[in-house]
Amino acid sequence: MTKVAVIIPTLNAGHLADQMVHMLKKQKIQPSDILVIDSGSTDNTAHVFREFGARVFGLPGQKFNHGGTRKYAASLCGECDILVFMTQDAIPASGDSIARLCTMFDDPNIGMAYGRQLPRDAAGFIERHARLRNYPAASEIRTIDDRGLYGVKVTFCSNSFCAYRTSAYESVGGFPEDSYFGEDQVIAGRMLLAGYKIKYDADAAVVHSHGYSIIEDFRRYFDVGVFHARNTWLLEEFGSAEGEGFKFLKSEMHYLSTQQPSLIFSALARSVLKLIGYRMGRLERRLPKQLKAILGMQKFYWK
Repeated sequence: MTKVAVIIPTLNAGHLADQMVHMLKKQKIQPSDILVIDSGSTDNTAHVFREFGARVFGLPGQKFNHGGTRKYAASLCGECDILVFMTQDAIPASGDSIARLCTMFDDPNIGMAYGRQLPRDAAGFIERHARLRNYPAASEIRTIDDRGLYGVKVTFCSNSFCAYRTSAYESVGGFPEDSYFGEDQVIAGRMLLAGYKIKYDADAAVVHSHGYSIIEDFRRYFDVGVFHARNTWLLEEFGSAEGEGFKFLKSEMHYLSTQQPSLIFSALARSVLKLIGYRMGRLERRLPKQLKAILGMQKFYWK
């Protein structure tokens, strides 16, 4: 019988912890193991998950690292065949979300699979477009042969709701220990180069989106730039990222023109700031650490 582990990093999840537990209870397949890595929550997050039956491991907040923390969590689930990573704010959209994602591994060539992310009810039009663009209604399978079509976007995935075949995950070395950002994309790139396939399953869904301000968008793209500056092999192996940015902008302009034309100027301003943030991130080695802590979203990393 296939054993599935669900791994969730947490920090002061608040009411989301109750929502997550409620939907985990409704899943058609119950994971063999639910592991929560908590970075020093001061609310009842750890208690809610312990009451549910999850294993909860405490981790001082200053020790959190996107890759290293998840790699540590994976090492605690050695008996499981599939590792499902989620974030505390990615709530399963239905009772078969996890089951759908795990059935993707019936194909032995699939190394990892990620699900669709639906916008939250309160999402605005810019936020909704981002989810519709990055997580469309049609499923797909990507291989190394698709890099000419997608460029580095062929490695796109998200640990907010992503499953890994444990044997494939281990064969490519697991998550990088010192990972500033994009640990999931590193694994995706390694898996494609190793001959594995990546599956995007639009029928396995969670509700997860962010209403970033224009400044938060700048900071997030600064982080993306830092990530690419530190992982140049991804761009060398799969191609440039900026072409995808222009495709995204074109799609966004069309969407807003039909849904909310008054937001077009705001979206254009965001795009300019995102590009500036990305380019500054690519130059991060020339910037002092104190400035990077101000510019980026991953402020804990620079401490």
